[in-house]
Amino acid sequence: MASPVALIQGGSRGLGLEFCKYILKNKTHAAVIATCRNPDGAAELRGLAGQHPGKLTVLRLDVSREEDIRGAADRVKDSFGRLDLIVNSSAMLHPSGKGETSLREVSAQGVISTLTTNTVGPLLMAKYFAPILQKGGGSFGQQPAEKAKQHSGIIVNITAKVGSIGDNGLGGWYSYRMSKAALNMATRNISIELGRSRPKVVCVSLHPGTVNTDLSRPYHRNVPKDKLFSAEHSVNYLMSVIDTLNIEKTGRAYNWDGTELPW
Repeated sequence: MASPVALIQGGSRGLGLEFCKYILKNKTHAAVIATCRNPDGAAELRGLAGQHPGKLTVLRLDVSREEDIRGAADRVKDSFGRLDLIVNSSAMLHPSGKGETSLREVSAQGVISTLTTNTVGPLLMAKYFAPILQKGGGSFGQQPAEKAKQHSGIIVNITAKVGSIGDNGLGGWYSYRMSKAALNMATRNISIELGRSRPKVVCVSLHPGTVNTDLSRPYHRNVPKDKLFSAEHSVNYLMSVIDTLNIEKTGRAYNWDGTELPW
């Protein structure tokens, strides 16, 4: 069987960087492709590549630019020819760094920028990388014995519990909540289309819990210590969920502990 190939979109920090570290450590034969907007400024990612020569490839990709996504897909196709896993991990809370608390703070540009990064970017990643995932070997997740139900690749969209419409009892964070709710709908649509394809590609949304990253750090004050995860801790949980995925679980949203997240 060919060595697994995983692509981490937004791999220079936070959850994305930890996904790179986890796969390089635990999937010893895997190749990892990490994308980020500014590889020259991603010192920790470049250091990780130096520790794993030939196993970690860093590509420049701004997920808000369709031409970047198309170009990265062409490079991956030419260099690797296949993919087994994509994790879309980059996200923004809001261009200001602060979620809106009332309608007075909502702006068209703020909503559009947040949706572009958090929703449109992962959707276009699926558009351009799906053909490469369909050439994968299905090295991540669980494969059933029945060949017709086996998958060639997996798309993981990192979502958030605040994107759940049914769970929203507090309001606020208009741009971020809307972007993650829309991302969940994109996940569902992608899963239907690629679940009908031959070969099949699994697509799910995963909620990582409250993670100690730049995005959430201003809001840690009210989070109990046992509910605030390090990025490493969260990725350990998320990879355990990814290891259980199959075509029967596609099109759903899951919490970090594997329980299903209500839309």
